[in-house]
Amino acid sequence: MSEEVSKRETKNPMEKIRIEKVIVHISVGSDWDRLQKAAKLLETLTGQKPVFRQAKKTIRAFGITRKRPMATMVTLRGEKAIKFLKRAFEAIENKLKASSFDEFGNFAFGIPEHLYIPDTKYDPEIGIYGMDVIVHLSKPGRRVKLRKYRKSRLGKRAMVTREEAIAFVKNEFGVEVV
Repeated sequence: MSEEVSKRETKNPMEKIRIEKVIVHISVGSDWDRLQKAAKLLETLTGQKPVFRQAKKTIRAFGITRKRPMATMVTLRGEKAIKFLKRAFEAIENKLKASSFDEFGNFAFGIPEHLYIPDTKYDPEIGIYGMDVIVHLSKPGRRVKLRKYRKSRLGKRAMVTREEAIAFVKNEFGVEVV
């Protein structure tokens, strides 16, 4: 199946898969000091200023109240996304589970400790944090579905499938999908 996918990609430039965005997310809970440290860590790892995410609902058992900052995240695009993704794959030893991919070709994985990322040193002020990395793949025609003016639906060949995403990750980054 992957040979058929790669043949189609080279034939039609509109079917060439690209990385739309990479989201790096750290959730720490309601502790404001830990959240500030996590944001500082994300800024040093990615070179971009992170944003804070708020809780959507109250869960008393966990001490979570609505509209309080709970997590921090940063969205990477273009060359920054590719550079960070290469480092993140090294942190997980270039192995991904097949269950990490959804039917639309997106995938996500977790890094248990940020110290696994190459060229990262331990800072006692910050501490140790785990993070989630979410990757969104797309093809060039996807904008037609998202634009405001004259929206249109996408055909099946304009969407990234699970098999295409797995083949893309194997070819571009040399990641083994288990």
